[in-house]
Amino acid sequence: MKTVNYQDYLAGIPPKGQHILAQERGNEILVYQAFRPEIAQYALAHQQFGGAHYSFSRMTWIKPNFLWMMFRAGWASKAGQEYILGIWIKKSGFEEILAQSAYSSFKAEIYADRESWRKDLEQKKARLQWDPDHNIYGGKEERRAIQLGIKGELLQQFNQEMIVEILDLRPFVLAQKAKIDAGQLSELLLPEERVFRPKNEELAAFLGLDEG
Repeated sequence: MKTVNYQDYLAGIPPKGQHILAQERGNEILVYQAFRPEIAQYALAHQQFGGAHYSFSRMTWIKPNFLWMMFRAGWASKAGQEYILGIWIKKSGFEEILAQSAYSSFKAEIYADRESWRKDLEQKKARLQWDPDHNIYGGKEERRAIQLGIKGELLQQFNQEMIVEILDLRPFVLAQKAKIDAGQLSELLLPEERVFRPKNEELAAFLGLDEG
């Protein structure tokens, strides 16, 4: 995982708009998840999910944006989210998840009517939500961040075919939170992120992505 100092991170991302922010590595993209220790330790040891504590019958959510993950997990302080995992997956897999996503709530600007939305929910195996992105202190930004829910066969595919590498980011997260708490922002490091845009422009339009 490539990191940059806090000011360079801010300089490299749009201050507002609806964007997928992520770190890329060749044909791979980095996404984040937070879990309790039993799930995370199995995933790190086996480089895939499974074991007695992980359920493939539930929907699991991935986030490509580090600060949105930090807000959601309280910088690894919330119960059941003590371990932050960085998961390198194939870009082709990420775009497949995007293509298989239906909005988790009705959007009049996307769907002709609620029946069309319900059919999309029934047919697709993933869910997408746009939420306010957050700064390092947890405050809302004008920029919006995406999160993607995966279930069923697509979750099995994610686990078996899309994952390239799983990283333990807990030590990094705790070290950076300590710098924030100490006011040492000149030393703060964040994963380098840039705007990611899928190759399929119809998909980009469906996602409501802004230019940038």
